[in-house]
Amino acid sequence: MPRSASDRIPSLLRPRMIVPVVAGLVFAALVAAIASGHSFAFDRNLIMLFREPGNPAVPLGPAWFQEAVRDMTALGSFVGLFFMTTAATLTLWLCGYRRLATGLVGSVLMALLVSNGLKIVIARDRPDIVAHTALTFTASFPSGHAFLSAATMLSIAGFVGLASRRDDIALLCLALAWVMVLLIGLSRIYLGVHWPTDVLGGWCLGIVWSSIATAWFGRWVRASDPA
Repeated sequence: MPRSASDRIPSLLRPRMIVPVVAGLVFAALVAAIASGHSFAFDRNLIMLFREPGNPAVPLGPAWFQEAVRDMTALGSFVGLFFMTTAATLTLWLCGYRRLATGLVGSVLMALLVSNGLKIVIARDRPDIVAHTALTFTASFPSGHAFLSAATMLSIAGFVGLASRRDDIALLCLALAWVMVLLIGLSRIYLGVHWPTDVLGGWCLGIVWSSIATAWFGRWVRASDPA
């Protein structure tokens, strides 16, 4: 007996409102608090956890570990995400999922514009309690690395899951995406270039963004499949 169109969507990618709604509320609360000038004590405390006691200029760990963290943060840069998006887009396009490929590009480009726009509007200063061990060019909130890596990698995972129509592939892609998203976000705190709430806000907005993108194109997959 043939499966229905909805059954062809991996269960992990079927619409679930709780997580993106909670993430959206947390992001809105952070924006309101930061815009009003509120500061968070744990922001400072968490940054200091990654620094040598008595010497905030030096991150914890040997030199090779510090370099590994910089390599990890580079995966969330414009260059790193560009190549990930390009590879995923070309793969979807060549496999015949041209709307998914086009949607992925559009979603990532829009996320980039939103990220830069929010930074300009909110204009939060970067952390000044430790020496930065990576270059920065924009304002602090939300973390562009955290937001764009979540929006891009979770969308790629969701779109590949939609194209594969398999729960195991969707689960694998989402698990790998989340590992990378979490490590990239933590690397920004370790390097001293973002407050933890910048990273949390970026993650939350990325969850909302990727959830909407996956749900939207999931509707197209269901509509285009024969019953």
